Amino acid sequence: MKKFILSLLVFSSMVFASNMGHGKKHMKMFQSVPMKKATILQDGKAKVYCVKCGMTLPMFYKTNHVATVDGKVKQFCSLHCLVEEGLKHKLKDIKVVDVTSLKFIDAKNATYVVGSSVKGTMTMKSKYAFANKADAQKFAKKFGGEVVSFNKAYAIASKAFAKEKKMISKKQAMMAKKGMMMYNKMCKKTDLKFSSTADAKAYLKASGICGNIKGKKLQAIGIYLGRR
Repeated sequence: MKKFILSLLVFSSMVFASNMGHGKKHMKMFQSVPMKKATILQDGKAKVYCVKCGMTLPMFYKTNHVATVDGKVKQFCSLHCLVEEGLKHKLKDIKVVDVTSLKFIDAKNATYVVGSSVKGTMTMKSKYAFANKADAQKFAKKFGGEVVSFNKAYAIASKAFAKEKKMISKKQAMMAKKGMMMYNKMCKKTDLKFSSTADAKAYLKASGICGNIKGKKLQAIGIYLGRR
């Protein structure tokens, strides 16, 4: 039963990966903010997408993290994706979005609420950060969860990473298959190779080879092309 619930929660976080400003459904997500309210610190054509999973950053903005990796600023949709990057690279100058102000703050000085009833991103246990401990305590009083430091939140995410990654990978494989079918049915073909889902999505939006796709279609085809 626990595996089923975790799978359902993770899948629900993934299937809503879409461009901001389209439709009303995603705006009900606590994590989401309009594009104009999101701060994007990384550069490049794919800058609005998570460098690890390709999900649209403003849609999951309240769980966004940033780190400097080999001198380059990278932005992540979640602590889960930050942990994944940290498994292979040294992370410097880690920042996180303060839920209250929507500004990036030093993650190591932030107070996190882990495991509240508010749905998280790419994880079963949600993780939200606050600049002021009082705000975190108020949030935890309303929604539940444990008030912890960044180091504790990172350790919790690291411990759960392997299990969550396995389930996420299964869902991504399913989306890639659907993406392949949609690509073959509705897109002009390209021989270009992409290093990530984010790069593939940026190309799809810029080139228009699949028309004005967005939402789940964009994510699915992006996953397929990023893996092809």
